[in-house]
This record gives sequence, structure tokens and C-alpha cells, in this order.
Amino acid sequence: MTTTSLTPPAGEPWPEAGDFPPPQPPSASAPEGAAAERTTHSPLFPEFPLPPVGPKGPASWAGRLRTLPARSLRGRAEDPRWVRPALLALLAATAVLYLWGLSASGWANAFYAAAVQAGSQSWKAFFYGSSDAGNFITVDKPPLSLWPMALSARVFGLSSWSLLAPQALMAVGTVATLYATVRRRFSPLAGLLAGVALALTPVAALMFRYNNPDALLLLLLTLAAYGLVRAIEAAGTRWLVFTGVMFGLAFLTKTLQAFLVLPAALLIYLVVAPTGLWRRVRQLLAGGLAMVLAGGWWVAVVELVPASARPYVGGSQDDSFLSLTFGYNGLGRLNGNEKGSVGGGAHNRIPAGVQAVVGGGPGGAPAGGPPGGMRGGGGWGETGLTRLFDGNIGGQITWLMPAALILLLLGLWATRRHARTDSARAAFLVWGGWLISTALTFSFMSGIFHQYYTVALAPAVAALVGMGVDGLWRARHRLPYAAVLAATLAVTVVWAYVLLGRSAQFLPWLRPAVLAGGLLAAVALLAAGPLAAGPLGARLAHRADGGPSGGEGTGLGHPDGARASGRRLAGRLTAVAGLVGAAAALGGPAAYAVETVNTPHQGSIVLAGPSVAGGFGPGGGKGRGAKGGGAAPWLNGRTATPPQDGGRAGRQGGHGTPGGRGTPGGHGAPGGSHGVPGGMNGLPGGQGGAGGMGGMGGLLSGTKVSEEAAALLKQDADQYRWAAATSGSQNAASYQLASGVPVMALGGFNSSDPSLSLSAFQEYVREGKVHWFLGGGSRRAVGGGETAGTNAAHTANGRGGGSAESETAQIEAWVESHYTPRTVGGATFYDLTQPPTS
Repeated sequence: MTTTSLTPPAGEPWPEAGDFPPPQPPSASAPEGAAAERTTHSPLFPEFPLPPVGPKGPASWAGRLRTLPARSLRGRAEDPRWVRPALLALLAATAVLYLWGLSASGWANAFYAAAVQAGSQSWKAFFYGSSDAGNFITVDKPPLSLWPMALSARVFGLSSWSLLAPQALMAVGTVATLYATVRRRFSPLAGLLAGVALALTPVAALMFRYNNPDALLLLLLTLAAYGLVRAIEAAGTRWLVFTGVMFGLAFLTKTLQAFLVLPAALLIYLVVAPTGLWRRVRQLLAGGLAMVLAGGWWVAVVELVPASARPYVGGSQDDSFLSLTFGYNGLGRLNGNEKGSVGGGAHNRIPAGVQAVVGGGPGGAPAGGPPGGMRGGGGWGETGLTRLFDGNIGGQITWLMPAALILLLLGLWATRRHARTDSARAAFLVWGGWLISTALTFSFMSGIFHQYYTVALAPAVAALVGMGVDGLWRARHRLPYAAVLAATLAVTVVWAYVLLGRSAQFLPWLRPAVLAGGLLAAVALLAAGPLAAGPLGARLAHRADGGPSGGEGTGLGHPDGARASGRRLAGRLTAVAGLVGAAAALGGPAAYAVETVNTPHQGSIVLAGPSVAGGFGPGGGKGRGAKGGGAAPWLNGRTATPPQDGGRAGRQGGHGTPGGRGTPGGHGAPGGSHGVPGGMNGLPGGQGGAGGMGGMGGLLSGTKVSEEAAALLKQDADQYRWAAATSGSQNAASYQLASGVPVMALGGFNSSDPSLSLSAFQEYVREGKVHWFLGGGSRRAVGGGETAGTNAAHTANGRGGGSAESETAQIEAWVESHYTPRTVGGATFYDLTQPPTS
């Protein structure tokens, strides 16, 4: 490879279009696994050279990069010396940012934390992803995301740090993988910019410090994109198989969400891979087989093992992982018919107060319209093309999304005449396909949708920004390209100005600073390059160097010398403008990311950044149907003390619904009806230190369990398979994490899974497998009455079929009517080892 300097020698003209041939893709006959051609010119605009290589050149480094440590420290032979230190600094900064104060969030999402605890105590619970070491029921996702955390807990002991540190390290791996993927075809600048953009995405700063499955999902999908890019370069079967394995493992992380980008990936490879059509088809079949094996082996085990020998599949209505995959976690997410979910299916209409929390609500709804003025999203927000930009969703992910869409169009336009197999266009197709397919799905899905789902867009947005800005930066001395670069920056800072306006109390000086700095940088980028490269720039450079007006005797009066000096001035001006523009574009998301890192988060509904006005769900501030005040901070998934007056909290939350009665929760629970949000017995508030947080209340935060209650659960716990039983996984998780002993979660996450019949529970009690029953709120939280529904047919082990509300409610009603309650530390205990009353 030859060395090409970015600036031509003095006296030589600047290279014009056509001086360099366009980069040629690898030959279709290239050996499998061959590296992509290392062009010295911009992948988008071949007439512009890339930065020069290091001073020693590639030849002198060739013999010194044979060992992995040397390659890791030095990087590519053709890279300047600053590239690898910059990458290592980026990865170190990402690790510091994401590991900083990691334990502040405690158990974070107690639902998954309890499963990690169970996996650290029981290998069977580890394999199935059980919520408890007694293996009664699993979480409603495959277990792969739990395994790194459970292994960490086994090695370092169970703690908040050992739980969350693997997630933060996955962020470092994802940033490194994104850099490597973008760097394959573009310059180091593109890879570094993409990595910085990803690390500073607010929702990424949230989810890579949280114990939800999204962190591992993002790492695996980014690895899949890397494998796909490598496979496209030279039609490599091995890399396509690697891609299939990554997709399969991503399926074992979060089921069908892993496949949102799969159709685009298949189509892209089928069209652009540099080999024959039938070989492409065979390769895709091999990759598909690898995906099925990587993602299907665990599913096969679960489906083939008898139900009596494994835990119940949480989230399903028939104890089948396949139905969970294609129902509750699959098509139900798209069409909203999620039987067994809060808000899904005929059995699970969202109560008014619960709907006020998850989104929408009766207040302010137009006549004849859906609750809360929603369109198509039910209780999960308004659907449509603007959904991701609205309310509190926009601040999670969309800071750079307008720029990413603009640069995607630019990349496809710039490569329109390149060969079918051009790897630069393929890179834009890979990341653009990821962005478009995922964004459209999130925009129009009618089922459960949380704001943090948008983290799945972060790598695609960051990659497109890095690649597009890199191409425009190389071409910035041409007016059309400078104009596109300036316009992209202007759009970005204007949108940041809008987003920052939704949280007016958050760093009020940042909003005008971002707008002013970004617009000034855009003007400078538009003017500096083209003008400084022309006659005016030459005159300015000449005067700046102290020469006379005519330039005689200085050497600058020569036209070529003046042009060279003008280019030097252009380089200085554009460098400053570029730094200012980057700071303005990243200032908003960086501030949100730092705010996210510095704020503890707990519960199943969490948001990045400060509370904002507008949007749906927690932290929404202003409801769709009616005006409201600022968002209640405790609704943002953060650790804060909820107000005691449920009615006042409902008004402060501003979700367009009136507050509830605000009465203290039963059995000393914080919040009405064991923590069920407003409209039923008020938003969480009231007195008492412990108590049930079953139903929707557990979505917001876990239950505070007193030391007395935890100590009572531990007494003689080793004599029972489950120390206690209660309704709802969130409620059970809080007691289990506080005591360290297994707690049976009746009904699963929403208390709506038909996981156990009354007769089967009575058999467990007779066999002495359960010690205590903890008073819960399933009958009120889920919406069923004291004897709602009818008894359903059950399998031999008491599972499956029928109305889930009636089963959990019947168990609770039977316990309350046959055993004497005992209040300990604000929680209600029923001793199931005592003889029941008639």
C-alpha cells in the first residue's frame, strides 16, 4: 500500500475528482476470509485521500506486529501512532463512566436480581433462569443474560457490584466492537466518533449499568454486525456462520427482538456479497443452521423435559417457551394482544390507575377516543412515525438520529455508482437496515413498549454518524459537501435545543450554549474550507503570515504557494470549527448520560436523563390528554421517597389522570393495594416500611423489607423448599433478596400466569414444602374479584389453563380464610405449617 499525504507539496495543485480511481471491491474469487482492500482514499468520495500513515510506514512495522499483544498496543501498521492510544483512552473512559458509582442502584431490577441470586445458589435455577432456587417459575425471558451475572455472583459473592459490573463491561466490549466494525472500511476518525457517540447515548448509559437483558443483546447484535461486514468483504462462510451464532445467542437473550434486524441482514448479504448467487444462498443456509443450533438447543431442552421436572415457564399461559416466544414476547408485542400481560388480552385490561402510570389514562381523553388521547398504542404510548421523537422517549436516543438519517441518505447517494459489491455501501446498508427496521417496529408496535427499548438503536445511530461525518470531513473543502456537513450539524443542535427544552430545570445554560456553539461551528465549516482554498483564503493567509500586499519577496505571492497557505489556514479554522461542532452536538446527550450515571435507578420502568415534560409513562410530566406539572421523580425509576398523599402525587405526576384516594396500603404496604399505583388506592404512598408490591406497583420499585421480616423468613428455611410464597415476582423478589432464601412467586411477574392451581398449592402445603405465605394484592392488583373467574382444568402437577387471576386470587383467599395473620415488620405472615381452620 502506498503512502498518500493529505496535503500536497507546495506548488502542486490540489487533487481533483478523477485523479484517483474509485476503490475496487475484493474480487469475487478472493479466498475466503481475505481482508478487505485497504484503500488510501475516502470510501464515499474516492477523489479525497485519507490521512497519511504513520511516519515509519507499514513496511517497517510488518515484522513487529506478529504477536497479539503487539497488535493490540500498536494497532494497524498503516494507522498513525495516535490511533491506538485514542481507542484505548475511549475504552478506559467508557469503563470509568459506566462503573462509576455502580452500586448506587442497589439490586436495580429486583425481578432479574432475584433470578441471578437463585442461579448463584442452584445450577438448575441457573440453567432455566428460575426466579427462585426452589425452581418454581422462571423469568419471562431466556436465561442467557442472567448467566454472566450469576457467574460473577458465584465468584465474587452476590452484591450490587457483582450483579452490575458484567453489564458495564459489556458496554466496553460493545464500543470496541463498534469501532472495529466501522474501522474495517472507514478511517480511525469514523470508528472513534462512532464509539464516542455510543458511549454518550443516554439510554446506553442507563441499560449498560442495569441488569435487564438489553446490555448483552446489544453486544451480541453488534458482534453480529461485525461478522456480517467481514462476511460481505470476501464472501466468507466462516464469518457468516459466526453472524448466525451471534443472532442465535441474541435470541437466547431477548427472544424475537434479536431478529428485528435479521431480514435486512439476509437481504443485504444476498444482494451484495462478492460471489455467485447460489453460493450466497448456500452460505445463508449455513448461517441459518448455525443460528438455529446456537439459539435452539436450550429451547429444545425446555420443551422436551417434562413439566414436573422443571420450573414453570414464566410469562406463558400454557407452560410453553414456544408460546411465550411467539405470543407474549412475540406477536403480542406488535399487535398488543399479550394474554397474561398487564394490558394485554381479554383477561388483563389495565385498571385506570395503573394505566395512569404506564401511559395514558382516562383524564383528558377526547370523546370517543382511546384513553389518554392515545392512538393505537393503548397504555404504552402513541404510535406513529414521531413516536420515538416525542416526550420522554426523544431524550433517550434521538439526539443524533436526525443526523444519522441524513448521513444514511448521503452514504447511499455517494455510493450509488459504486460496484454492487462495494463494501462502503454495504456498511451503510447494514447499519441503515438495522436503524430503519428497528425504528419502524418500535414506532408502530401496539403492545408493551418501554422507553429503554430504544437502546437497540444506539449502535446503528452511532455507526452512521461516524461513517457519514468521516466522509464529509474528508470532502469538506468542496462547497456542496461542506454545506451538507454544516446543515447536518445545524439540524443536530436545533434538535438538541428542542430536547433540552423539555427539561427546562436541567442545566438551563446548556440549551443556548449548544445552539449558539453549534450554529457558529456550522457557519464556520460552511465558509472556512471553500473560501480558504480560493483566492480570498490565499490573501488572508498571506496577510496572516506578515507579507506585503503583493507578496513579492515572500514566496507567498506565487499562486501555488498562496493556495497552499490558504489550505493551512483552512485546516486551522475547520479544525477549531469541527471541535466546537462536535462538542455542541454531543453536549446534550453527554449531559443526560452523566445525569443518568449519577442517579440511582430501580424497578422495571426506568428512564435515562432528567425528568421531562411530555411523553407517556413514568417521568412523563405532561399527559397526552391534559396539562400537568413536572414529573414525580420517584416515577422515573429512581431511588426517591414517594409522597404520602396519593392524590397529590397523582396531580404532581401530571399524567392526565386524577390521583387516587392516597390511603395507606394494606398490611403496611407502601401504596394502596400493596403498591398498586393511583386510581385504585392512590400512587405509592402511605405508611409502613414493608409489605407487598405485587402487580403493577412492582414495576416502579421494589418492596422495602424490614430486618424483622427478613429474619423471620430465614428461620428454619433450610427445612423447606420455599421459605414463603406470595403473589407476583416483584413482591417475591424483594423478600428473597432481603433474606437470601427461596420465595415462591405465584402468578409470575404480573400475578397472571396460571402457574399453580389451588389444589396443587394445598398439596405443597400438606407436604410441608412452604413455610410462610406473605399477604399480597393479586385480587386487587390484577383486577380480578375475590372469586373472579372459574376453576380451570389443570395438569397433573397443577399447572396450565384457565383464568390466571382466579388461581392466584383463590390461593390468597384460601390462605386468608384458613390461617391466622401475623404482622412482622409491617408485613403480614401466614404460617402454613399450622393446622388450617375450617
